[in-house]
Amino acid sequence: MHPSGRWHISIRFDDPTIKPLPVNDNAIGIDLGITSLIATSNGEKVSNPKQFKKHYKRLKRAQKNLSRKQKGSKNREKARIKVAKVHLKIADSRKDFLHKLTTNLVRENQTIAVESLAVKNMVKNHKLALAISDSGWSELIRQLDYKCLWYGRNLVKIDQWFPTKRCGNCGHTMDKLPLNIREWKCPKCEVIHDRDLNASKNILAAGLAVSVCGATVRPEQSKSVKAGAMKQKPKS
Repeated sequence: MHPSGRWHISIRFDDPTIKPLPVNDNAIGIDLGITSLIATSNGEKVSNPKQFKKHYKRLKRAQKNLSRKQKGSKNREKARIKVAKVHLKIADSRKDFLHKLTTNLVRENQTIAVESLAVKNMVKNHKLALAISDSGWSELIRQLDYKCLWYGRNLVKIDQWFPTKRCGNCGHTMDKLPLNIREWKCPKCEVIHDRDLNASKNILAAGLAVSVCGATVRPEQSKSVKAGAMKQKPKS
């Protein structure tokens, strides 16, 4: 039972109505972020709904009310449940948004390349922990994982981050590219890059390199490919 009082039941079974989607030639690279939840190799950005921030005032009021109640009293228990319900609302809203997003990605693309992020280690940075947790990166990857399995899609996980400072057009790598620089011009080919969109193109290139190198990526098992350099993370 959830702290809010909601009951959950988990049942596992094979659903014969779930069948692989028709194969297509679409492939997409996805770069995860905070301001933009994802940036894709086809030039799109999806804003982060930031559900915790959206419900913060309501949560703060509920927590303040809880702190005023006497420990062990019935009123405190009622106040505790109200706090738990706000947390549940945040989690439900976040998960619903991610389900719609991941379902669309899986329907439209045969191959999806993403970063394999060590979120547990990243949230140890207290300044960014809340923003990272509110983004729901782990849940997004989890949903992509099983939906690709269900629908016959290929999910390629890149073990190490490809650098945002590598030009996705010519391959030139900048010596320095501070996180506050969100757009930059390649000195070699003179192409102007959006930092996040460029990263998504590099991620796609790494994912497609799996096939070029002779590896196979099966729908029932995500494959990963190691990149040669680290990309600075997280970003806003």
